[in-house]
Amino acid sequence: MDHLSTMQYLVAGALGLGLAACSGFRVFVPLLAASVAHRVGWLPSSPGFDWLSSWTALVVLATATVAELVGYYVPFFDHLLDTLTTPASFIAGTLLMTSSLTHLDPTLRWTLGVLVGGGAAGVVQGSTALLRAGSTATTGGLANPLFATLENVLAVAGSFLTLLLPLVMAGLVLGLLVFVASRWRRWRQRRAGQPTDSPIEGGFA
Repeated sequence: MDHLSTMQYLVAGALGLGLAACSGFRVFVPLLAASVAHRVGWLPSSPGFDWLSSWTALVVLATATVAELVGYYVPFFDHLLDTLTTPASFIAGTLLMTSSLTHLDPTLRWTLGVLVGGGAAGVVQGSTALLRAGSTATTGGLANPLFATLENVLAVAGSFLTLLLPLVMAGLVLGLLVFVASRWRRWRQRRAGQPTDSPIEGGFA
């Protein structure tokens, strides 16, 4: 096993985290980005993931990406996609995180893939699904195309940013996850009738 520096491990983890989080916006966009990056040699192939750089995978992922991006503009079909992509995003996030950790023990790679990659993708996907449901309830679905466009942009731009500046993207993802966790905590407190502020947290809520 090759010896890697701490920075190389951080970059590998950042690549996996960034792409996994993007799969919460769109399942196939980061998978396609990873496939292209592996194909051109931008990213090394992790053991057991050589299939991701194959021409077959590239064609299938490209077709699925186009179908997914367009499908979110179809009324009611977008909610069906949300139902289908919720478990799919978890799987994609797990695969993307695991495939980026090329030099770790397989057990550790898959554990981090499930917990970190799948978890990040699931949090992002769950949040966007809730926001889409709220958009439908408040605007009758009229704002959903704008919401879909924003998600498409975030998925594509986020995937490219991850490949170019993985540490920057990982920092943004961590910030997003902290923000979502804080919103979820405050929502649960309101549901339970508890105050959302504390002397430690301050009164900015």
